[in-house]
Amino acid sequence: MPSFIFHQGHAPLLISMPHTGTHVPGDIAAKLTPEGREVHDTDWHMPALYDFAKALGASILVATHSRYVIDLNRSPDGASLYPGQSVTGLCPVDGFDSKPLYASKADEPDDAEIARRRELYWHPYHAQLRAELDRIKRLHGVAMLWDAHSIRSVLPRFFEGKLPDMNLGTADGKSCDAALARQLLDIAQQSPGHTSVLNGRFKGGYITRNYGQPEQGFHAVQLEMTQSSYMQEQMPFDYLPATAARIQPTMQRLLQAVLAFAQRQGSAA
Repeated sequence: MPSFIFHQGHAPLLISMPHTGTHVPGDIAAKLTPEGREVHDTDWHMPALYDFAKALGASILVATHSRYVIDLNRSPDGASLYPGQSVTGLCPVDGFDSKPLYASKADEPDDAEIARRRELYWHPYHAQLRAELDRIKRLHGVAMLWDAHSIRSVLPRFFEGKLPDMNLGTADGKSCDAALARQLLDIAQQSPGHTSVLNGRFKGGYITRNYGQPEQGFHAVQLEMTQSSYMQEQMPFDYLPATAARIQPTMQRLLQAVLAFAQRQGSAA
């Protein structure tokens, strides 16, 4: 199975979905616990949630393999995104509930296995991401990257209480134009029945921080959404279309604002 599915659009926007994959190769799955094989920490149903994005002309890059195989939103050297805070690694050995993913310590990936997975899965995804951003920049004079994520709304390991529904991250202002970031927060705050924050607990992972270079014309935003906004947060993790429909208009307005910004920037270039 290829490490990603890619749709090329015509607009100056790439949507990355690095954690929506559920596939675990058989040799790795055999070493996981039964619960580990259920890949609970997936960003479930991202393509369905963003089903309006192709009509906007966006390119879409979707991971096929589970983050339990390798986390595409981590630095290839495994450096922590949030030093001093609890995080999962490049090739995680525990889940969001802190339970071991592998049946035994001996089954956990060693350095050679991590390097193998990095070569097979991490590098192809990032090569495609880089190539598409560069193509968009050549065509439009600017390239917009939207890193699409979701997470359970209550996860004591990572944050206290209930997470805001829409967590916009721009690496504390480093990955995206500041005025655009404020506009996106304004749009999110107008969403009926939903809460939002900019650069709160989730400021953007490796993808946002690495590819967001606004001074070079590359603007990156991460949206970490609560799964309760669109799906069941517990097994069987069903997509809830009526629930999703309440937040999708806001998501569409967010992406339209990103595209309008890109059009203004491209015209000025």
